Amino acid sequence: MSNFAVKYVVMRRTARFLIPITALLYCSCAGVNTILKSSDYDAKYELAKAMYVEGHYSDASGIIEDCVLMFRGTAKGEECVYLLADCYAQMNDWIMASQYYQTYYKTYPKGRYEEDAHFRAGKCLFYDTPDPRLDPSSTYTAINELQNFLELYPGSQYVDEANDMIYKMYDRLVEKEMRSVKLYYNLGNYMGNNYRAGIITAQNALKDFPYTKYREELSMMILRCKFKEAEESVQDKQLDRYRDVVDEYYAFRNEFPDSRYMKEVEKIFATASRQSGNQQ
Repeated sequence: MSNFAVKYVVMRRTARFLIPITALLYCSCAGVNTILKSSDYDAKYELAKAMYVEGHYSDASGIIEDCVLMFRGTAKGEECVYLLADCYAQMNDWIMASQYYQTYYKTYPKGRYEEDAHFRAGKCLFYDTPDPRLDPSSTYTAINELQNFLELYPGSQYVDEANDMIYKMYDRLVEKEMRSVKLYYNLGNYMGNNYRAGIITAQNALKDFPYTKYREELSMMILRCKFKEAEESVQDKQLDRYRDVVDEYYAFRNEFPDSRYMKEVEKIFATASRQSGNQQ
């Protein structure tokens, strides 16, 4: 199968647009420049769709942007907006793609591609989510978009994929919190009790994201922070804090009996038990 045929079939399956053969005739007979200079927006649009099928997404998007205004409120206008969004998605311009998918479902709330547009608006934002070390605001935006999709289309064929993207973004947010916890732990008592800040940050992360893949690691950091906090505390606070470490040990061991950290955990427990007077 030729490249054109492959792209045509893929495009039909994903976007379900019909590309008339006349669009290709425009390119070869009338000439691209002639069409672009004309006021025949129907011809321009067919040319743009032909360019799309051939993979010339940037050229196609420029023409379609002009056509969107001319065809607004019509069946062709509906198709225009969706195709424009897909052009940007094909170019990996995720923000513009998401914006046009959102424009589609807001402008055509009962449109032919409404479900796809809702899903793809969130998916594009997912692709644009940053490294966990950076500002997570766009990650929250992507999560909200996909959660809205799931609420609107609980029976959609895209449910599993949407949930998978949401869980991955949750883990990115938790990873950011995990980095903060480790930083607090390393800072120790420098300019304040950073161990306590690490404990609170880890506990909040577990509360907000109870099913994260970082659950064991966060729990271990809580135990480490509590132990170092007790170890470096003034004498009148040590007893209570070591007892808190012992309680944390039992909670950790019950949840993660086969933890890869168990050797370290048992060592912490032995010291905390001895210091708290609760030797086993």
